[in-house]
Amino acid sequence: MANNIIKNSRNTKNAPKNSASTQSVAFSHYNNISAQLPLDPNTGKMVIGGIKEQTTQCLNNIKAIVEQIDHTMDDVVKLHVFVKDISNIKIVDEVYKTFFNDILPTRTVAVVASLPDNDALIQMDALISNGEGTAPQQPCALIKVSRNTDKAPNDKMATQTVAFSHYNNLSAQLPIDFKTNEIIIGDIKIQVKQCLYNINTILSSIDHVLDDVVKTTIYIKNINDINVINDVCNTFFGDYIPARTFIVVEDLPAGALLQIDTVVSHGDGTPPQLPEDSRLLVIEANNSVNAPTVPYSHTVAFSHYNHISGQLPLDPETLTVVNGYIQAQTKQCLNNIKAIIESVDHVMDDIVKVNIQLKNMLDIELVDEIYASFFKEALPARTVIGVSAIPMDALIQIDVIVSNCESTPPQ
Repeated sequence: MANNIIKNSRNTKNAPKNSASTQSVAFSHYNNISAQLPLDPNTGKMVIGGIKEQTTQCLNNIKAIVEQIDHTMDDVVKLHVFVKDISNIKIVDEVYKTFFNDILPTRTVAVVASLPDNDALIQMDALISNGEGTAPQQPCALIKVSRNTDKAPNDKMATQTVAFSHYNNLSAQLPIDFKTNEIIIGDIKIQVKQCLYNINTILSSIDHVLDDVVKTTIYIKNINDINVINDVCNTFFGDYIPARTFIVVEDLPAGALLQIDTVVSHGDGTPPQLPEDSRLLVIEANNSVNAPTVPYSHTVAFSHYNHISGQLPLDPETLTVVNGYIQAQTKQCLNNIKAIIESVDHVMDDIVKVNIQLKNMLDIELVDEIYASFFKEALPARTVIGVSAIPMDALIQIDVIVSNCESTPPQ
């Protein structure tokens, strides 16, 4: 693989444009699609209708972006679906399944407090396979490998695990007993263990282990559960603790207390890559003294991507939220990310995807003023959601995915 792979940022007129993000940012064998609201790209306004019409528009916007870069919806590896009302999911699913001809991608569904447009009932972002890679890589006929095991909960609207190239994305796992297909009865400790048990079962079915996990995003309903979740999660990992982000949500499928979204290293790659060519790729977990201390890794690199844990607006020396309103907090979050990225010899313009959680969606314009100043080149793909609570009573939290052209050893 070349060590000077180029990030490819693109927009199409057939989908809504956002001055604070790029619609599609490809790097190596993956392409990150910014979150799409149900906006008509011709008018920039919300489509008329309810959840059915809004779901259709979100997916049409994603489809337009995907097709503009010579891909199809069946190249989608992962979708995040953020809704305002969990009761709308049945209608969402009826529309959703019509956009795919092949096996469904992995998926995460969560109910959020707000979305960037107050009239929006739904927002979706996507990750797609990118077999052609980005320059100067040569196109290759890599195969997307979708798999389920009957020993973990199955969802008719998602595949448990979809591997492509050197990464494997799992559908978010709920604390469901696969034998009964019901949420297990018990407190947060029991539900965390069940989620991790399900993840471990899926990984075992494809000859992987929990120590292959590079990032977990944990969606929780009660912010006070974070310390307990950290304690339980950290007992499941040996060599290092994966990067991690906590997101407080209003509701989850089946009334669960939490769900865990997982990104996994896949050293054996997908066909026609040969397992013996890349099995020895190394996972590199790092922490920076210039960013706030957390009970997990600041950054975990594998192959051509690097995942950064959610950053709060904490002063790294005092571990307290910085004084000031949203502008000061946004700047601190981004400075913490910048410190982590620079500690592994990267720069902010290597970021391909940004995820932002806001306590007050009305702050978005002030956030964007600070945000844009941290980048010199085309802005990354981005997803913004509103939440009712953030750890440390912060107003904002940000995590990112970074391109890693040098890859990890032995490449």
